Amino acid sequence: MQIVILSVGKLKEKFWREAEAEYRKRLQSFASLTIEELTDEPGDQAERVKSLEGAHILERIRDRDMVIALDMHGKKFTSEGFAEWLDRQFAAGASRYILVIGGSHGLDEKVLQRAEMTLSFSDFTFPHQLMRIILLEQLYRAFQIMRNSPYHK
Repeated sequence: MQIVILSVGKLKEKFWREAEAEYRKRLQSFASLTIEELTDEPGDQAERVKSLEGAHILERIRDRDMVIALDMHGKKFTSEGFAEWLDRQFAAGASRYILVIGGSHGLDEKVLQRAEMTLSFSDFTFPHQLMRIILLEQLYRAFQIMRNSPYHK
């Protein structure tokens, strides 16, 4: 199974890169994980920026990919519920799972339409750098829950 995180924007600060490296290391025994950073488009015309970023995202998605878009209006889970949902998706047999984190203006409607699921971690808005770390931690937590590990208390 392959998990791909498509994220608009780069991890600029060293502490974010170190956190990402730690979770990538932890996740390697569960799945093949790839993180693709996409350029965040300049400008403050939200719809134009989202459209350009959305086109770059859609270029990287294959027809058979299971796409999960992170969006504040998406479905909310507990950590246990997310683990159960992921486990059911993995059992259904897709080979690539794409998790998409948008830029500062969010995701283009075409990306949201392509997604099989929109997922929200909170009603709060998070910077994409922090969201990437939260996503990695929750993926790791979900795998630990699936294994009945004491990590999730």
